[in-house]
Amino acid sequence: MAHREFHRSENIGWLRAAVLGANDGLISTSSLVVGVAAANPAPGAVLVAALAGLVAGALSMAAGEYVSVSSQADTEHADLARERRELATSPESEHTELERIYITRGLSPEVAAQVANQLMARDALGAHARDELGMSESTRARPIQAALASAAAFAIGAALPLLLTVFWPPSSLSMAVVVGSLALLAVLGGTAARLGGAPLAMGAARVAFWGAAAMACTGLVGRLFGTSVQ
Repeated sequence: MAHREFHRSENIGWLRAAVLGANDGLISTSSLVVGVAAANPAPGAVLVAALAGLVAGALSMAAGEYVSVSSQADTEHADLARERRELATSPESEHTELERIYITRGLSPEVAAQVANQLMARDALGAHARDELGMSESTRARPIQAALASAAAFAIGAALPLLLTVFWPPSSLSMAVVVGSLALLAVLGGTAARLGGAPLAMGAARVAFWGAAAMACTGLVGRLFGTSVQ
């Protein structure tokens, strides 16, 4: 009976994007809240800063991801258009090229020729896209999907410090944001490490470390500049 094998590498695309977006939203918004709160402004100002950080960060992530993935999509379309022209003008050369690819992967010349014949008869462009260009349906660039996913992941990560800003007493807000954010960062880092097959403790520790460093730096900046302008 055929069985479905599970490979960790299958998660790397969406896992990297989701963790990066959530971590970015959590760290940047928490750091912003801690920095602004350290300057001792009115509670409303901290809330506005947190909300603005969530909205601006999510839109920035969406725009950056859309532009980046659109560039990848443009390259893919250009490569496919070139392959389509070459298949139309010199199919023999393209057939030979495909044979050579299979020979370098370990097939005998005879078998490589048979495989190339069958694949090109069925879907010549698809065969070259997959085996020559390294493209597949699962890895094709999707700019809008990538933009929406990045924005959503950022907003989810930024939700914790925003909610704490709304509901937590201002007197201990900074400490609550720091503790809550570090705990969630550790969970995110550990989850990503577990799904990726890496040590859980290491994944949690490295994410929490950089989050703590970011909040410490912005808190120091808020304290110094907040004191200097008062």
